[in-house]
Amino acid sequence: MTERSTNGDTTESASGRSNRTSGVPRRRDVLKSGAGLIGVAGLAGCLSGDGGGNGNGNGNGNGNGNGNGNGNGNGDGTETDEGTESSGGTTNIAIVSSPAGFGDQAFNDLALQGLQTAAEDHDIEIQQVEETNQSNYQTVQAQLAESSSPDYDLVVLVSYNHTQALQTNAEEYPDQNWMLINAHVDQPNVAGYTWANHQMSFQAGVLAGTMTTRELEHEGNSLNPDNATVGFVGGVDGSLINAFQRAYEEGVAWVNDDVDVRVGYIGNYSDTQTANNIATSQYDAGADIVYHAAAAAGQGVFQAAQESNRFAIGVDADQSVTLPDYQDVIMGSAVKYINEGTREVANAVVEDNWSSVQGNNVLGLEDEAVEVVLGQAIGEKLPDVVTENLEASRQAILDGDVTVPCSAGGC
Repeated sequence: MTERSTNGDTTESASGRSNRTSGVPRRRDVLKSGAGLIGVAGLAGCLSGDGGGNGNGNGNGNGNGNGNGNGNGNGDGTETDEGTESSGGTTNIAIVSSPAGFGDQAFNDLALQGLQTAAEDHDIEIQQVEETNQSNYQTVQAQLAESSSPDYDLVVLVSYNHTQALQTNAEEYPDQNWMLINAHVDQPNVAGYTWANHQMSFQAGVLAGTMTTRELEHEGNSLNPDNATVGFVGGVDGSLINAFQRAYEEGVAWVNDDVDVRVGYIGNYSDTQTANNIATSQYDAGADIVYHAAAAAGQGVFQAAQESNRFAIGVDADQSVTLPDYQDVIMGSAVKYINEGTREVANAVVEDNWSSVQGNNVLGLEDEAVEVVLGQAIGEKLPDVVTENLEASRQAILDGDVTVPCSAGGC
């Protein structure tokens, strides 16, 4: 299904970071009584081990381990004063994908990469669960919470798509610790981590607004300075991605309010062909730079940029690095350091320091947790005014001189 729309209103928000303490144990010692669901090993072929502790850090989500997930060594089994097992044994962590799945070279892979980095320093076994059907999330979460072999110390849920299911499961399984990315559920056993998607998207707009009226040639691709038009391609037309869109539009206008911004939505995060079609229509209508917030589907935008000899802006990771085949068109990327967040939470679980990560954590420019990075192939060709405008807009946001529409979590 493909949806296309434009949106207007903006709302004010403020981002900050808050950590609340909790007495929830790090490791579950009681399973939900009367549970009758099958063990996690029986999840219809959606589990794959990544060889936790291999430290390869490449975030490719290809499941290159043995996936047995049984390394739940617990040291001498002694109890701490909180009723949890002492440190020294294996920490078991499961990570469940967003609907885009692993291998997106962005959102899901960054989350996985952070766990792999933590596994370089600690005895961590990682279980990847690729589930792209949101309707299955409540069941998958429950199965992981009820698993006893292994007993998961942490379940990482990639994306706001897990929120509704977790609202039930966080309360249903109070002894299971959860990390939810890009949303939060107000329970003591949940660490919610949301990156300031609106702030980084505003800066993506600054990049696009700065360059659309300038000349640039690279590998046969070019800008048309006489046609001030840029584009935006989103995944699902909802609160979260609307924040990307509106902030991007405001960032463009901050530079030049005469720039036309064309907007289209795919309806999902995996359909590269529809993403290509939308981006192509925007390029045909005069856009010379298109920013996507569409996870794996965004590769279709880069394909369209190459076919149209124009440029694009990536999202989440530096996609000129993670997708080198498209580096000739990726002018820059709006990056959020999800890997640092998952590493932080994994370390906290290993160290029995849940209170340091529990609660609603919002990370933005002030925390150096988001930024726009210039493409590895194109960056050096961009004029100095790009970095000057990016820094000026960053400072204006931090000083409160610019109010970015929406919030980190959506509109």
